Amino acid sequence: MTDTATAPSAPFPEWPTIRVAPVNGIELAYETFGDPADPAILLVMGLGTQMIAWPDELCEALADAGHHVIRFDNRDAGLSTFVDAPAPSIPDLLLKRHVAYTLEDLAADALALLDHLGIERAHVAGTSMGGMIAQTMALRAPERILTLCLSMTSTGSRRVGRPTASVVRQMATAQPSASREAAMDDAVEAWRAIGTPSRLEVDKIRELAGVAWDRNHDPAGRLRQLGAILAQPDRTERLRHLRIPTLVVHGLEDPLVSVTGGLALAKAIPGATFIGHHGAGHDLPRSMWRELVRDLLDHIERAGATA
Repeated sequence: MTDTATAPSAPFPEWPTIRVAPVNGIELAYETFGDPADPAILLVMGLGTQMIAWPDELCEALADAGHHVIRFDNRDAGLSTFVDAPAPSIPDLLLKRHVAYTLEDLAADALALLDHLGIERAHVAGTSMGGMIAQTMALRAPERILTLCLSMTSTGSRRVGRPTASVVRQMATAQPSASREAAMDDAVEAWRAIGTPSRLEVDKIRELAGVAWDRNHDPAGRLRQLGAILAQPDRTERLRHLRIPTLVVHGLEDPLVSVTGGLALAKAIPGATFIGHHGAGHDLPRSMWRELVRDLLDHIERAGATA
């Protein structure tokens, strides 16, 4: 569907490396690393989370390894368009009504961004909701996806990847942050609930939350994205027909998307490789993103050798 909304149409003075792509009646803010002539890696972020959650160091490490890296804000996040639609209520979300857009729309946005950049085929790495978008991209246009890396995500089946009861309660009762300082405090509490306790980087979490507040702090976008997640179909049967080299990465103690989601993905996609991280939750602390870079590059190299 096409949404009508407004967004800046020129690069942002505060963030000079950010560019804007007009796609599907909206505008996506994006940033690139490395040489555009190198093979592309598209990084797709999750629910209510801005592209800056893909650490600069991760993007630079992938670029240094010979890749053109693209990260972007999904619609209703960061510096991209916030759609002109009401935020759904909790009953709306539970009943899957008043859905502003679907995962298909978000996947179409990402593919259109590749078109805008003149990229015919790309490696795609998605985390959480971004992993659901990446799967949808692959099902929609498999000829455009070189490899998939799916982290902390699931198949769309209601039988797997379910959050814990405590996380559901926290999400249902969470209130929008009232200030920048409150947003930083709230982010720490949120990651304490869903992240990796032994690797919690409080200073980094606060810093990222502050920058995210400066970029955009409209809570309605997160609710509209959540509507798309809750309305998603079960992709399991369609995934069985994919022939794309796939790496599935999951924290074995993830309380938001339980590891059953990642295991179901690895079982559904032919030839997929599963990597589980002991003690890890639903986050990407510094020690884990370094491992993710290594595992992603190894996966891409293996796929190239196979091809």
